[in-house]
Formats: sequence, structure tokens, C-alpha cells
Amino acid sequence: MRAQHSASRLAVGLYRVSTAEQGQSGLGLEAQQASVRAFVVGQGWTLVAEFSDIASGKDDRRPGFQAALARCRQLGAVLVAARLDRITRRAHTLSQLLEDGTAIRAADMPGADELMLRIYAAMAQKERELISERTRAALAAAKARGRVLGGDRGYRPANGPDSGAAAHARREAADQAANRLVLEVEHLRAEGVMGRAALARALNEQGVPTPQGTGAWTHTTIARVVARAIP
Repeated sequence: MRAQHSASRLAVGLYRVSTAEQGQSGLGLEAQQASVRAFVVGQGWTLVAEFSDIASGKDDRRPGFQAALARCRQLGAVLVAARLDRITRRAHTLSQLLEDGTAIRAADMPGADELMLRIYAAMAQKERELISERTRAALAAAKARGRVLGGDRGYRPANGPDSGAAAHARREAADQAANRLVLEVEHLRAEGVMGRAALARALNEQGVPTPQGTGAWTHTTIARVVARAIP
């Protein structure tokens, strides 16, 4: 039994959530932990350490991430996460880790080898870049058409007041703000941020402006804007 244990491959678990609220409640972390532990047991490996972070996946300086890498190097262990983006959201970071000899596995892709992990990370990063580009292009096009984004404060029609046109412009601006928010919400939900209060807090932490451009996001604001964006 002792020789069998020594031959078992070692694994280090890494978990990450984006907000302090999730970290304090255990929301997200517990599910990731259960997924990693089940995967490690299924592989017949030995889980020797676990680390976690409450931070964005774009931050490669996360203390838990760096500690997990150090332990993997010390023990020749495999770095295991519930999903690949729990390790990093940067394709070049993942590629560098693999180039440095760090073995990486994601519990939701048990059969993925290193080439598949590289491809998946590159595709995920490209999709995020395309979403950002589409959002910027839509905002630029709206601005070029004379749309006043985030409300019509200071707007004065060239031909005098037109309450109907002004109301229409406000509705369009509100709809546009709601559609932009949906993209932000989907990103946050993909990171495990659930619930209106948690979404509002995350948007405030990231500095995302409200539709009016002033004040803070609340669970009520989230409900109204998301409801407005639903066809």
C-alpha cells in the first residue's frame, strides 16, 4: 500500500471567484472544490494542497495562483481547476505555463491534452476580444449617429424642443444601456456571480456606469435594466 501511494501522481487544487461576497459566503468556491476533488479521485491521484483567490482571472499576480504554481514546481504536481478560466483568462499565460513544464488539467475537460487546452484558451480569449470589439463598434456607431449615450442630459434639438423625439431618444439610450449591461452580466455570471445584489456589487467594483451615468448599481437597478433588455 505504501509503494502504491508513493507512485500516485500528486495534484494541487486551485479555485477562484471574482468578488469578496462570494469568497466570504463560500459561493462558487465550494462547488469548484467538489469538482476538483472528484476529478482527482477519479484519476487515482493524491490531492496534496489547495489554494484559492478572490480576484479577476486576468490578474496573474494572485497570491493563491502563485502559491499553487510554487507547490507544483516543488512536488512535480499537476495543477487542477474546475474550469480552465479559474486558472487564468490569458491564453499567453497558459501557454507559458505549459512551456515551463507545468502540468495542467481542468475537471470539466477530463480528456483534454495540452494542445486542446491551448486551443480552448485561445478561442475563449478571442471570443472575449470580439465581444469587446463589437461593443465598442456599436457605441461608436451610435455616437456617430448623434446618439447621446447614458441619457440626454444637455441635449438640445436644433429645431427647438420636441418632447416626442426626446422621449424616443431616451428610450433608445436606455435600451442601448440595458443591452450593454447584458454583456457585463453574462461575463459576471460566467465567473459565478449570481444574484442581483452580487451583480450590482461587482458592477460597482468594476466601475461600470449606471444608465444615468451617476449613482451606484443596486439590485433594483439590475432588475429594471435586465428586464428592459429582454425582448
